[in-house]
Amino acid sequence: MATTQTLTPAMERQRNARLRRGMLYLVLIAVGLAAPFVAYPVFLMKVLCFALFACAFNLLLGYAGLLSFGHAAFLATGGYVTGFLLSSYPGLTPELGILVGTLAAVVVGTLFGALAIRRQGIYFAMVTLALAQLVYFVFVQSPFTGGEDGLHGVPRGALFGLISLRSNLAMYYFVFAVFLIGFAIIQRTVHSPYGQVLKAIRENEPRAVSLGYNVDAYKLLAFVISAGLAGLAGSTKTVVFQLASLTDAHWHMSGEVILMTLLGGVGTLFGPLVGAGLVVSLQHQLAQSPLGNWVSVILGLIFVLCVLSFRSGIVGEIAKSVRKNFK
Repeated sequence: MATTQTLTPAMERQRNARLRRGMLYLVLIAVGLAAPFVAYPVFLMKVLCFALFACAFNLLLGYAGLLSFGHAAFLATGGYVTGFLLSSYPGLTPELGILVGTLAAVVVGTLFGALAIRRQGIYFAMVTLALAQLVYFVFVQSPFTGGEDGLHGVPRGALFGLISLRSNLAMYYFVFAVFLIGFAIIQRTVHSPYGQVLKAIRENEPRAVSLGYNVDAYKLLAFVISAGLAGLAGSTKTVVFQLASLTDAHWHMSGEVILMTLLGGVGTLFGPLVGAGLVVSLQHQLAQSPLGNWVSVILGLIFVLCVLSFRSGIVGEIAKSVRKNFK
């Protein structure tokens, strides 16, 4: 005789949460597929690249509790390596250039992480900032980066040697696919047993140590994954705009990604995407207005209002409201 399994309230909540996540993912994909027919594809690609960058940073801050002030180094490393390879070797396909740029960011992230993860709080942040400034100095002095002029005219090439990426529409769908891959990696990491251990380390590191977890190894892996995804965003951005510049390596870029993440919601999967879209949209709109010189001031004021009014960020506050309504 068949027996039916009764769901406990906790299991019911988990199932409903999975269903809601699944619906959100489907909506995200549908919106992404239709977006280039509504908005300018190049603008959308910029949003997706910075959204992936912010999601990578959020993996480190929101789930491992590590505040890095040096993530611009990984964005720039991926961008410069990809730009140099595609410019120097015309026969190289863009996906291979992006892959090598991402691996270069992973290597730099491993070196950064090995030096920084033994520190906590502000000391960790200052170590990452100092290391990022060293990388910035290397990019200024190295001939392969073009110095202050940067790398220009990076060819987009043909995907797998078959699909030309000169068309903005084709390039958009490639960037959207890259974003989905990066987002899926983050989503799987967060909801895996490894992600649960990361959350435990964030909440109470001494307790995680007492339970026998190698905390440094877990944090190092999170740092490397975050750096690799940031490098993936930088590599893709270079192919999109056919440009790699020192702007991506400057510490201002590290501050920008912190703003995007906090504005959207730290520790939420969709928060960095919303934050990046908002910041990039504001920069685009303000740059074309008489307030163009006040972009940094306006973004700073928005950041202050966000911290004072809704510390959980836009998505975090929405999630709180949803949880209250579904109780």
